Amino acid sequence: MPVHRSRRTGGPVAALALTAASSAFGGGRYAAAIVDFVQGADPVPGFADPNAALGPPERFTGEGLFPSVVSPFSPPYLPDEIVAIGFGGSITLAFDEPVLDDPSNPFGIDLILFGNAGLIDGDYPNGLVAGAFSVDGGVVEVSADGVSWHVVAEVGADGLLPTLGFLDSGPYDAVPGRVPSDFCRPADPTLTLPDLLGLDHAALTALYDGSGGGTGVDLAWAGIASASFVRISVPLDAPFNIEIDAVADASPALASPDLNGDGVVDGADLGVLLAGWGGGATDLDGDGTVDGADLGVLLAAWNGD
Repeated sequence: MPVHRSRRTGGPVAALALTAASSAFGGGRYAAAIVDFVQGADPVPGFADPNAALGPPERFTGEGLFPSVVSPFSPPYLPDEIVAIGFGGSITLAFDEPVLDDPSNPFGIDLILFGNAGLIDGDYPNGLVAGAFSVDGGVVEVSADGVSWHVVAEVGADGLLPTLGFLDSGPYDAVPGRVPSDFCRPADPTLTLPDLLGLDHAALTALYDGSGGGTGVDLAWAGIASASFVRISVPLDAPFNIEIDAVADASPALASPDLNGDGVVDGADLGVLLAGWGGGATDLDGDGTVDGADLGVLLAAWNGD
């Protein structure tokens, strides 16, 4: 089955940033194939392409209509960006490599699910959290072999922490940012709506701490050591149908790209990184070797903290 990986980048500058981010932030760490899709009853019309759930989440939405960065106040909404699952429906996705239960991941989270939940803006267009919408739930199951399934009762698929595409953008910017978030870095799964109420967009971005948001799943909750398959479904008696954008394999916490500790990521840090090229002393992505992926991490944070 063909893998859907086309995600619009919004121009050459954004494309450059996203090329670095793809390398740095796990370009192959997303669901890669559709095993089964049953759309179910009464889904949102027009959102019937299951390929929308493959590859990374959207960073920019609304092209040709109302273009905007994807932010907690501006979730993805185009038919090629999300797939709707109706009552009694389900989608089963497969990863190229097993997702491991890794306690070294931030918060112990192993999988991250992205939907199209959003936050209500109480001070439009400035971005002030006044509530949430489209936090519609959905049942999450995981499997190592595609035969034995384990329900993750602790979370719903379309959860509270909406997608954040860029760390340097406003809530509705009509052009992509230059600093992409990390879609494989979990946000704090203990956050609840009261923790978010009253926060402005800048404070919310800081609370995400580099993450792109999403609903976190710890495989330990399901009692399995690894998962190659994820099934997301909507019971017939559920209160809402749902929409899904992507599923990611969470990464271990990255080392800070501020390698010399001066509070800025710049040429001095690049020099430190290059001096350690091929070794492991300045490894930023946790794979044990300083290479192009680490360079991508550093460039994605350029002139940041």
